[in-house]
Amino acid sequence: MIFTNKKIFILGMARSGYEAAKVLSRYNNNILLYDDNKQQDEAHIKELQALGVNLIFEGQPDDILTSEYDYIIKNPGVPLDHKYVKMAEQYNIPIINEVEMAYHLFPKDITIIGITGTNGKTTTTTLIYEMLKRAGWPVHLTGNIGFPLCGFIDKVKSKDIIVMEVSIQQLVNLNDFNAHIVVMTNLFEAHTDFVGSYDNYLKIKSKIFKNHTNYDIAILNKADDTVLELTKYIKSTKKYFSSREKIEGSYLLKGAIYYNDEKIINTEDIRITGMHNYENIMAAIVVAKEYQVNNKIIKEFLEDFAGVEHRQEFVAKINGITFYNDSKATNIVATQTALKSFIKPTILILGGMERNQNFHDLTDYMTNVKQIVCYGETKNRIKEFASEQKIDCIVVDNLEEATNVSYKLANDGDIVLFSPACASWDQYKSFEERGERFKEYVNKLVKE
Repeated sequence: MIFTNKKIFILGMARSGYEAAKVLSRYNNNILLYDDNKQQDEAHIKELQALGVNLIFEGQPDDILTSEYDYIIKNPGVPLDHKYVKMAEQYNIPIINEVEMAYHLFPKDITIIGITGTNGKTTTTTLIYEMLKRAGWPVHLTGNIGFPLCGFIDKVKSKDIIVMEVSIQQLVNLNDFNAHIVVMTNLFEAHTDFVGSYDNYLKIKSKIFKNHTNYDIAILNKADDTVLELTKYIKSTKKYFSSREKIEGSYLLKGAIYYNDEKIINTEDIRITGMHNYENIMAAIVVAKEYQVNNKIIKEFLEDFAGVEHRQEFVAKINGITFYNDSKATNIVATQTALKSFIKPTILILGGMERNQNFHDLTDYMTNVKQIVCYGETKNRIKEFASEQKIDCIVVDNLEEATNVSYKLANDGDIVLFSPACASWDQYKSFEERGERFKEYVNKLVKE
């Protein structure tokens, strides 16, 4: 086996490092797990120590990474310019991640459905998984959606299907990995703080097709010219969805979604709204039809599906004021998408980690925004943007204050939209944690 009797350096713990260490400990590997943060789950630490994993937190000592290591398994969130990444490159140590590792350990006859793009990945991944599950297929939901792939090594059997969200951070360190069906939702400028430039972002996104042949399938957004340009020369068999025109595939026409010439559902019967969600649905339908899922199953599911947590998620209605949690909006484009979905007077909560976002890219989407409340590292730049837009803006220190202030500012019929357009890491470990806190703060208002 490729990962037996090896010396392996795991860079970054979190969920993926923890799961990778557990798996690798079975195969007589010498494992060192390092993380810059000593604040880790104590139960996980004790479990890994009992398995013989060496753990080092903080400090970045010079002598722990040597040329003797066979692999670096990097947590996707670790920056590409991290000290140990650079040292590994100098030593010519292969740098992979837990997705690449798991890929080599799965049965060879499984099918992997990979969903990537800039926005809509999590919703599309969930839609595909639920449609296939309802149709009775042996399917597993994994990946950047919150479930590390290597945590499924003992669960996935021959002929099973894996549906997984694949992020730009994961794609950087994938080499042999191949998703047999790839969905590309859309492409916009994002994560340039991580990959350096938009050109590099597109180059890395294209890696998901690197190992495709004409036996593999690419499901592409025909209404996105950047997607079409990026995939012009891939070897995959191409299939399409479109919100712009009638095509062979899934398309939107006169208030209904079709697959080829078959009407699947009227948009007014779909619980989640907005053009972005209709595109996510169409992408999922094209995948479902590869597995002969019938229209009745698809329609009934879409009539029930209320959306994914932290993605324009309804939280509560208090005294006529409706609160939505869109913590997954970690970039400007995601917030643009959210703002397009609401037509009522809106109080917008923005803020988080500084990623050099250009908040002026929100200008054309602010029509219904009556007030901005901002917090976090970006609060001063957001305040400047609001002033230029002649929109009242309140600056606070944290999300709890932002929630309370927004409630006080809102009137009956208003929307309070938490769609931060920034990463969470200045004050929270993840967008999930940030979204949970927002919901807690809103629910406290209910009790007051």
